[in-house]
Amino acid sequence: MATIANKSQNLLPRPPIVVILGHVDHGKTTLLSYIRKAKMPTEPGEITQSIGAYVITHNSKLITFIDTPGHEAFSKMRQRGAKVADLGILVVAADEGVKPQTKEAIGILNESETPFVVAVNKIDKTNADIERVKQELMQAGVLLEGFGGNISWQAISAKTGQGINELLDLILLAAEMESLTYSPEAKAKGIIIESKMDSSRGLTAITIVKDGILKVGDEITTTSAAGKVKILEDFLGKRIDQLSPSSPALIIGFETLPQIGEEFFSGKIDLVEIHPPHNEIMWGVNPPQKEVGGQPVPSNTQAEKKINLILKADVSGSLEALSEIIKTIPNVKIISESVGDITDGDIKSAQNTGAVIVGFKTRVSKAAENLATAQSIKIITSEIIYELLKNLEDEFRAIEKPAVIGQLEILAVFDKKSGKRQVVGGRVIFGTFKNNLSVQIQRQDQVIGEGKIVNLQCQKQDVSQVSEGKECGLLFESDTIINTGDLLIY
Repeated sequence: MATIANKSQNLLPRPPIVVILGHVDHGKTTLLSYIRKAKMPTEPGEITQSIGAYVITHNSKLITFIDTPGHEAFSKMRQRGAKVADLGILVVAADEGVKPQTKEAIGILNESETPFVVAVNKIDKTNADIERVKQELMQAGVLLEGFGGNISWQAISAKTGQGINELLDLILLAAEMESLTYSPEAKAKGIIIESKMDSSRGLTAITIVKDGILKVGDEITTTSAAGKVKILEDFLGKRIDQLSPSSPALIIGFETLPQIGEEFFSGKIDLVEIHPPHNEIMWGVNPPQKEVGGQPVPSNTQAEKKINLILKADVSGSLEALSEIIKTIPNVKIISESVGDITDGDIKSAQNTGAVIVGFKTRVSKAAENLATAQSIKIITSEIIYELLKNLEDEFRAIEKPAVIGQLEILAVFDKKSGKRQVVGGRVIFGTFKNNLSVQIQRQDQVIGEGKIVNLQCQKQDVSQVSEGKECGLLFESDTIINTGDLLIY
């Protein structure tokens, strides 16, 4: 018993790690920007698209904030943020109330058993309705203090700063209730919240330390990667010698890229001492898909009908989000997914597999660009997730559009018979046209109708079919009136 008491006396308090969740455009980034007293770095589309971690001081106490993306494409990243955090702030706009991603955030917080407070934001708006927000939160299972429950809340304006000091007071009070501590003698451990290949610095990992003190020179291990801490940088980019708990930092020194969501440990540790991989349970995601290889997709199989994709992204978190969305699209096969620039190796892989390359917030090397042009390989890139998905959908439509195997140009319109029947003349551009063939009528690249070939004639003689390059007369049945210059296609 004495040993246990002595150990408990060595425990020191650590700052709370707080995640900000809520619906898109409800003011999460604006809130964090005000708290930091500085505007966050601008991102394309003005939507936060990667996890950032920041430390602030309030009433002489430290608080670490994790800002999670609000766009629906990044639900998996929001789940990861909540799992790392000790506490949460659920941001709800007073002028819009509870929205789909608000409910999703509530589910994440409840599932991860993360205590949270509610920030009712945008109270400076003329159409703000705090009472309606309370009612909608109650319907969503969030019972606020003074409204039948015990969840603390604060009305704020992230734009003017009204109520933010009081919100931070609530966070510190909630942290005291959680009794957050760490052992300075313990081996450092924490969570990988991001990892990427930096073209100038090599493999980098963004981490949050949860226990112990991480130092430069420490050996570091996860279930999938290992190395030695060569460089430590705090969230401001300043080099440091050691890192205490609840602190976010960038680590350089991994020999292979660690997976997001993994725990890391310092010191000499046998892999059997680390819990087996449990990303599916911890993060609610599947392990990253590995390279399938540069072999063509076998013919005469269901895969033949699928559209092959090669995914590239700037960081692991973005890659995960992109992959999770694309996996929900029918008839799509991900050939490979990886972090980094699009290279000529990716082009060669796409050539071998007939794949389209999809790049999110990543560059195309000059060699890759030249090879893609020469080999007619399609590359779709964007720095905005919803724009990328729209472009991808457009490409899917083009790929899935049935190929035209026969085309006939209308050269003359002669007569209209009884009912829907018309007599026209034309020339077969390619393919073979037969009696009783159903075709579409195309005018200026648009399909305007359809019909059926009732009879074919060549040199005033009835024939059963007409092949490429030959002229013919047609008795055609359709509700659409045919004009000279129209095309019949099938």
